[in-house]
Amino acid sequence: MTQFCSSFLQGCLAYNHPQSIRRRPTPDTLIAHERLDVWLDVACLFRTRSEAQKACKGGKVEVNGQSARPHRELRVGDEIRITRPAGRKQTVVVRGLAEQHVAKAVARELYTDTTPPLSPEEIELRRLERVFRASIEAHPRRSPDKRQRRALTRLRGR
Repeated sequence: MTQFCSSFLQGCLAYNHPQSIRRRPTPDTLIAHERLDVWLDVACLFRTRSEAQKACKGGKVEVNGQSARPHRELRVGDEIRITRPAGRKQTVVVRGLAEQHVAKAVARELYTDTTPPLSPEEIELRRLERVFRASIEAHPRRSPDKRQRRALTRLRGR
């Protein structure tokens, strides 16, 4: 019985499936490439990896001028252009790769933001849009009061 157990355990230990053993990366290990969606999440350019995947699948992310899918291999020096809401475009250059989540301060060192600064007109336009959206949300839709209901009834011709 003990001979069976020892040979069974040796067989299990000899089987090294790539996903079964996870090694923590050390700072001195260099990564040659990484998936685009993972890097966008680790670099804090998107809140979650699934958001990064949706943006890639939706054509909102370009790498070196070409539309990129989430599984695209990313390398140091690649230029990424992200289309944000309201037509804004953010351009970053990859400076480093990381397999796992790191602190936000370290994550910001993984890229250089080369997006041109906004003009004063664009800044004012965005401020006005923010104020407009806030004023709309300040007055949520409510059901009509008695006077409004009577006016609606007259409009319907009843």
